Amino acid sequence: MSCEDEVISIRKQLEKITADGGDNVQGLDLLKTLGELKINLTILTSTRIGMTVNALRKSSSDEETVTLAKSLIKSWKKLVPETAEKKEERKEKEEVKKREEKDKKSNSSFSRPGSFSGDEVRSRCRDLLLGAIKGEGELPEGSTEEACQEIATNLEEAIFLQFNQTNQRYKNQVRSRVFNLKDKKNPRLRVNLLCGICSAERLSKMSSEEMANDDVKKEREAFTKKGINECQLAKVEGTKTTLMKCGKCGKRNCTYNQLQTRSADEPMTTFVLCNECGNRWKFC
Repeated sequence: MSCEDEVISIRKQLEKITADGGDNVQGLDLLKTLGELKINLTILTSTRIGMTVNALRKSSSDEETVTLAKSLIKSWKKLVPETAEKKEERKEKEEVKKREEKDKKSNSSFSRPGSFSGDEVRSRCRDLLLGAIKGEGELPEGSTEEACQEIATNLEEAIFLQFNQTNQRYKNQVRSRVFNLKDKKNPRLRVNLLCGICSAERLSKMSSEEMANDDVKKEREAFTKKGINECQLAKVEGTKTTLMKCGKCGKRNCTYNQLQTRSADEPMTTFVLCNECGNRWKFC
C-alpha cells in the first residue's frame, strides 16, 4: 500500500470516529500513525487529510488527541508555500513586534501605571520635551538625567490631561513648551523647571505671555501702554468734528487732538481718528 492510499484509509477511519463521537484511543493511534508517514504537499493536497484531522481536533474532548492533532496540522502548514501577500503580512507583524519591544525597552526606565507606553504620538512629544528640558551642554547643579526624564514625563502627562487626546491643540501646547524651553534668551524658564521653582503641572498651563523672556514682556507692556495712550488720546481727550474727511472711508465723523510735539515756536501737531473705520493720521 502506498503512502497516499494509507493516508486515505486513515482519513476514512478518522471521519467515522468524528461522526460517531467514537473511541479517542483509536483516534490517537491513527494520528500517531500519520505522524510516522512521509506526507508531502502532493499527498496533503490530494487526500485533504488536514481538514479531517482539524475536524477531529474540534470534536475531541481528549487533551492528548487535541495536542497531537494541533502538532500535525502545524507541521503540515510548513509544507504549504507562502504567498507574496502572506509573506508581506508576516513581515509587517514581525516589524510591529520589534518596534513594540524597542519602545517598551526605551520607556522601561520611566513608565508607570496610567502612562502613555505604546502611544507613538505621546512618546514622540515626550521625547521633544525631554530634549528641550535637557538643553545643550551640562545640566544645572543638582539636576540629573533621571530627573529630566521624570519632569518630561510629568509635563507631557499634564498637557495630555487637559485635552484627553493627541489632537492639534495638544500638539500645539507641546510645541509652545518646547519653543520657550529652548529659547536661549529665556534660560530662567528651563532652570526654574529643573530646580522645582516651576512645577511641570504649572508650566503645562502657562500662557505664552507668562513663559516669555523679560525682554519680550517689556516690549509687550510698552506696546500695550502705547495702544492705551493712543486710544485715550483720540477718544477721551479728543474733540469730535465733521470738518475733517477721512481719506480711507470718506466719512466726516472724526475726533482730533493737538499736541506740541516740536519746539514751542512751531505749530502744534494734530492727531486725527476716524470714528467710522478707525483710520488714524496726523498733520501739522
